[in-house]
Amino acid sequence: MKPLIDPLGAERDANLLWETFHENSKISVFDMPPSDEDVLSHMTELAESLEYRGYPVVELVRPRAPLAIPLDEAMRRRATARHLAAVPVSLSMVATLLHSAYGISRDQRSLGYPRAFRSVPSAGALYPLELYLYVAPGMELEAGLYHYHPSHEHLRLLRRGGLSDAICGTLVQPHIVREASLMIFVTALFGRSTFKYGDRGYRFALIEAGHVAQNINLAATGLELGCINVGGFYDRRIDDVLDLDGLTHSTIYVVAVGKPSHETAATG
Repeated sequence: MKPLIDPLGAERDANLLWETFHENSKISVFDMPPSDEDVLSHMTELAESLEYRGYPVVELVRPRAPLAIPLDEAMRRRATARHLAAVPVSLSMVATLLHSAYGISRDQRSLGYPRAFRSVPSAGALYPLELYLYVAPGMELEAGLYHYHPSHEHLRLLRRGGLSDAICGTLVQPHIVREASLMIFVTALFGRSTFKYGDRGYRFALIEAGHVAQNINLAATGLELGCINVGGFYDRRIDDVLDLDGLTHSTIYVVAVGKPSHETAATG
């Protein structure tokens, strides 16, 4: 097929997958979404979050660690660090980061909503994301891989011990893992959104991951920590580490947290 010419005069491939997906995920006035009754029925059959029953529970402490600066100051200071240092992070700080990222903000079920609302907007209040946490050795929390349950406000310890070598192999820039105190993996169960919104639901899951990552960045800044937002990862490898099937449930974003190094300037 002959290459197309874009408005700037550059040749480009006519078979770009992102263009095909974007076109196919557009909403038409002729699209017929499921009825409200069908949506509510399906939502009542779905758990709000994966349970991981049988794994050790770590309760997230209250009160959570307070932010040291107001929101407008956190927004002004927020920047992606070039490098991090793996300083000790307390359990109360972990609780603040995760609650800010995807925690329950208010329970509306008494008003007829089938889901409690969370700290980020979610299309249809479907909340398709899950958060996993890797804690490096030397923190207050035992080193290992955890899953966060927002409703129960606890963690489940899925794998004990240092997993830095395994996680290093999943990133384009493996040094990030060595420098970080925490690695937060944002994953999506796409079916939670696509049953209602079709291909558009995949778009919504990606958008929601951006909301979560920004909340992590702002909360980390308020705790005088820094973040590196990671999109450069080998999807199949990281899904294997997290024991995800990589199709119905897959990793879509990663955020590393630690102390920002002042040896180099921050990036955007």
